Amino acid sequence: MATSVDATIEGLRSAMRNSLSGSGRGGGVSGGGGGGLFGRLGLAVVAIVALLLLLRPTVAYIEPGHVGIVINRAGGGVSPQPLGPGFHLRNPLFTQIQEYPTFMQTLVLTRDITAGSGRNDEINVNSVEGQPLSLDVSMSFELDGAKVPALYQTFRTDVQTIAQGFIKQAIRQSLQEVVGQEEIAAILGPKKAEVVTQTQVQLQKRLDPYGISVKQFTLNEFRAPQAVMDAISLKNVMQQQALTAQNELQKNTFQAQGDSIKAAGRAKAILTEAEAQAKANELLSRSITSNLVQYEMAKRWNGQMPQVTGGGLPMLQLPGSSKTP
Repeated sequence: MATSVDATIEGLRSAMRNSLSGSGRGGGVSGGGGGGLFGRLGLAVVAIVALLLLLRPTVAYIEPGHVGIVINRAGGGVSPQPLGPGFHLRNPLFTQIQEYPTFMQTLVLTRDITAGSGRNDEINVNSVEGQPLSLDVSMSFELDGAKVPALYQTFRTDVQTIAQGFIKQAIRQSLQEVVGQEEIAAILGPKKAEVVTQTQVQLQKRLDPYGISVKQFTLNEFRAPQAVMDAISLKNVMQQQALTAQNELQKNTFQAQGDSIKAAGRAKAILTEAEAQAKANELLSRSITSNLVQYEMAKRWNGQMPQVTGGGLPMLQLPGSSKTP
């Protein structure tokens, strides 16, 4: 990338070329005095350019979101202190600067050659049943700037190569530790989130000593042998049918219990009503006397003698009537 130093050098080079051109033209017109002035100016410009060219390798610029690794050319060692973003002076004869990104990056490992690195990068592991599984995963990570020199000292290569090599292998080992303890049906169903979380924990343990921080780990796709997937689907259908039958049986049981409770309530209500009626009848029979009967008959008599009488007509004693002789 062009820097302000490069721009300055290029400007001086242009000025030098213009000065030399002007010096030649001026000498043809004005004579030796003007030509000597332009010649001295051209020499001064050349001297300045030469000085800047010598100084340019002594200045290094580190991009934002990166750190610089100082490599000692003489012994091949790496300085433990990284360089932050900005301009830095260096000795071009004895040191070399290697930039490393510290911003978040995402590693995609998939079977689809159009999605990740352009090749098949799927992760292959085995389940607890011993069945082969292939997984498409992705991981977002950042580098700890303070540990980047040690990372470079260990691998001596760029971040992309480390990701496709060491980090990919760490992902495979972590997945095997977690997935290898679970059944396929559990991974596809209730334990998928748990598998992802445990894998990220195991992965962070492996990468933490190198200053690699796992920000997010995702299980994008899960592939198992077709026979296994068909068996799992059939099992799920049968479990669903069994659950439906169980719910229906429970519903019928609750309904029968409800009907029994209702019948018991009705029987109890009838018994209670009958007992109440019997008790009322008993109380009523105890309260009926001959005087009460005559009194009730007298209340209902309209004062007329019956037109037809029989031998069994009772004689009523009316209030206030005289006694018969």
